Amino acid sequence: MSAATISVDEFMALEQKVLQTVELIKTERQARSDAESARSKAEFERDTARTEAAELRQKLSVADEKLIAAGEAQSEIASLQRERTAVRQRVEKMLATMDALL
Repeated sequence: MSAATISVDEFMALEQKVLQTVELIKTERQARSDAESARSKAEFERDTARTEAAELRQKLSVADEKLIAAGEAQSEIASLQRERTAVRQRVEKMLATMDALL
């Protein structure tokens, strides 16, 4: 036998190691592809969440402005009601005075 000759058992062992290496590489590539897909999905979801958060902040700002306006309107209504009451009292006094004069 020459030194370059490989026994059947050694060849089968080498073939088995090559097949295992090929399977390991396939598994690693699939894992890398899955990780990249998950990363892309996570980035998309993050961007979507940021967009939704910005929209909600805008809506909250508008709602705050409406709430402030409503509070101001209520204050104005209360002021007008007090003014109406004061005017009514003055008119009643004037009518009473006119009735007394007649």
